[in-house]
Amino acid sequence: MSSEGKEGNQKSNHIEITNSKEKGNTTQVDPELESQAPDQTDEEPETEEKEELPPPTPEELKELRQRATKAEEYYDRLQRQVAEADNLRKRLAKEKQDAIRYANESLIVELLPTMDSFEMAINAAQKSDDNSIDSLKTGIEMIYTQIKRTLEEIGVTEIDATGQTFDPSQHEAMSRMKTNKAEEGTVLEQTRKGYRLRDRLLRAASVIVAIPPDDAQEETEQ
Repeated sequence: MSSEGKEGNQKSNHIEITNSKEKGNTTQVDPELESQAPDQTDEEPETEEKEELPPPTPEELKELRQRATKAEEYYDRLQRQVAEADNLRKRLAKEKQDAIRYANESLIVELLPTMDSFEMAINAAQKSDDNSIDSLKTGIEMIYTQIKRTLEEIGVTEIDATGQTFDPSQHEAMSRMKTNKAEEGTVLEQTRKGYRLRDRLLRAASVIVAIPPDDAQEETEQ
């Protein structure tokens, strides 16, 4: 065999050996990793193109301007109403405070003439040479009449309970008296007057109420 033929055989054997080594060195890929590998064949989703709105027409622009003008008018009106409501609230709060503070103003004005009468009666009693009791009595009666008239003008009335049937809503029983001259529950005497302000009770009348006498006690007394 010639030298060229030997060299050819050696080259072919060397190529076969290297190919067999490369085949033995190939690494095996885990099938799970292959399943987790991203699929490069998937195509990316195409982005949807937004449709551009057409420009508004002159009629639409006119309508939008009208609506904007109305919205501005409504907003101004709302601001004015809020300001008026706030001013009204402040004014009512002040009037309420003034009403509480000066609630008795009219009553005091009505009582001022009575104070004048008191002062005149005191001065008359001090300047009197003979210390006349009659002049002082007259002055006191006049003052009492003025006070009573003032109270009646503002709606205050007296409760006259004498001889009336006892009413727990109007009378306050201070004591009971045994008697056969009046029926049981009749007011024999009024020790302190009661007063009403129109339909409201200001003070109950203090009274003494009649009860029937004890028969056994009457027999022993006879």
